[in-house]
Amino acid sequence: MDVVKVSTRGDYASRALLSLALHADGARPTSVRDIAERTGLPQPYLEQILLALKGAGLVRSKRGVGGGYVLARPPAELTLSQIVSAVDGPIVAGDFGEPHQNGACSHEGQCVLLSVWADVGEHMRQHLDSFTLADMVSRSRGQGAAAPDEADDLEPDAAEADQASFVG
Repeated sequence: MDVVKVSTRGDYASRALLSLALHADGARPTSVRDIAERTGLPQPYLEQILLALKGAGLVRSKRGVGGGYVLARPPAELTLSQIVSAVDGPIVAGDFGEPHQNGACSHEGQCVLLSVWADVGEHMRQHLDSFTLADMVSRSRGQGAAAPDEADDLEPDAAEADQASFVG
């Protein structure tokens, strides 16, 4: 059975930002090399991904000695949907077009299926939107599956890390 997949870029971007959230050290930037070592991701590819995330406003960078990346917002304000979209573009089930546009309904059954594919993409986006980096930090630390509205209930050290992991 075929499944809808998150791309390698989307996975790597999510892993990189989770690493930043897990290892927040005040507002001190983390080098690409350190992120690559912690996550096992290839550094050249990671550099490209971090540039895309910077362009989307999800991370900020500092150049030079002691430079690197920090989250641009608290982990509770960054969703997996935002991260994946930043590196992959809109979350869709396929590149089929929209119903009733540009002759998309000119063949039998096409419009009905286009509508279904659009719904599938929307469900994927909504599902990924329901998970924040704060949720992923909680899960990584063995605190279970925190619901998005439970991000404020993190234990004190995690809450401090949330606030310390962004430059704002």
